[in-house]
Amino acid sequence: MSKLPAKRAMNLELTSERLLLRPLTESDLDVSVEILTDPAVMKYVGEPYNRDRVVRELPTVMKRSAGGAIGIWCVIERATGEKLGTAVLLPLPIEQVDTDWDLVTGDGLPDCEIEIGYILKPSAWGRGYATEACKRLLRFAFEKTPLEQVVAVADPASAASQKVLTKSGLTAEGTRRAYAAQCPGFRITRAQWLARNRGNG
Repeated sequence: MSKLPAKRAMNLELTSERLLLRPLTESDLDVSVEILTDPAVMKYVGEPYNRDRVVRELPTVMKRSAGGAIGIWCVIERATGEKLGTAVLLPLPIEQVDTDWDLVTGDGLPDCEIEIGYILKPSAWGRGYATEACKRLLRFAFEKTPLEQVVAVADPASAASQKVLTKSGLTAEGTRRAYAAQCPGFRITRAQWLARNRGNG
């Protein structure tokens, strides 16, 4: 497991042109219920939750590891303060259908692939917010953590999600195993990210 520098706390509040990404907290139950119980939002993610399940699982999904580098961020529109959804850097499940939260523990990075992903409510769709959030998390991953690569997967039927991932800088790698299924896989390495972003501040 890679160790993060312990000298100073990592800043986990990330800003981009239009967005604030901050670690998910109990105060985000509202947007969590809104997105996870919406069949339209969950169409390519899994079966919609009910409110009781969201409430029950919120303490688990608020877990963070690797100095906070691994976890879920709430995505907020800076101009209005509106919560738009969530974005993640989390262990990629291969033969499980959900994140193995036992891997989200301790100071080091888990010894597995780390995926980037997002879930946004419908009012935020088609406005470039998903791409903006993913780009900001990739910048965080490669500037502030020891991660050497980040992966992603998408539902084969979700062309929009696949487009977001490629626009964010990841390269399509064909079909791979994840979430106990075969699905399109994507990847970006630290070297690729640095080559594309050198000199961009």
